[in-house]
Amino acid sequence: MGNLISLRRARLCYQTPEAEVEAVGDVSFDLREREFVALVGPSGCGKSTLLGVIAGLENLTEGTVTVCGQPVTGPSPHIALMPQRDQLMEWRTIEDNALLGLQVSRRADRAHREHVEMLLARYGLAEFARKHPSQLSGGMRQRSALIRTLATDPDILLLDEPFSALDYQTRLQVSADIWQIIRREGKAALLVTHDIAEAVSMADRIVVLSRRPARVKAILDMGELRPLPPLERREKAVFSQWFDRIWRELDDNQ
Repeated sequence: MGNLISLRRARLCYQTPEAEVEAVGDVSFDLREREFVALVGPSGCGKSTLLGVIAGLENLTEGTVTVCGQPVTGPSPHIALMPQRDQLMEWRTIEDNALLGLQVSRRADRAHREHVEMLLARYGLAEFARKHPSQLSGGMRQRSALIRTLATDPDILLLDEPFSALDYQTRLQVSADIWQIIRREGKAALLVTHDIAEAVSMADRIVVLSRRPARVKAILDMGELRPLPPLERREKAVFSQWFDRIWRELDDNQ
């Protein structure tokens, strides 16, 4: 499989009135076609900053980042970002929310509209297409947000703690739903999360980062867990072994 994202010796510094702050120290990793990678690390270590770099919203101080073989110089049509909250517009219907990215990019033609209708039907939201976000559960809102993200047909989804606003039980089910949708649509995904169990239950590989300035401590392949959906992974004995291993890696950061 080819690399969709490649970071090499990525370093990023911010200038504040007091001093230069190093947010990312030395990060190198790849995201391959149809792969699901999770970034875990201590709070404030630079995980979301790295998503910003890949999305073309931040510039590296040193190092390189490429998307689909091209240096990142700004936002790419190959990438779509799904933020922490669904950010659905309450005055728009679910269908209109799903069409938003296409309308902004002036691609809301008949073929794309039919694609959105198909996605809503495929993932159980067709009957809610004319409803407003306030009429949906938290899980359904997140599915709606993902369909909005998929509507522009990106190759790569950047997921910035997309389940953090949900209660635990809903979070388990929604993460399983999102994993299944991403797999079925054949997309690659890069997930930022503070939840180790979430990373182990969803990812093919996990990149463990040190405390700020972020450096790669380990890149772990989930091996036999890769083909299993999240809820099935959590039932395996090896799940707790992976959890403990990553917890020890992170605990060394303190």
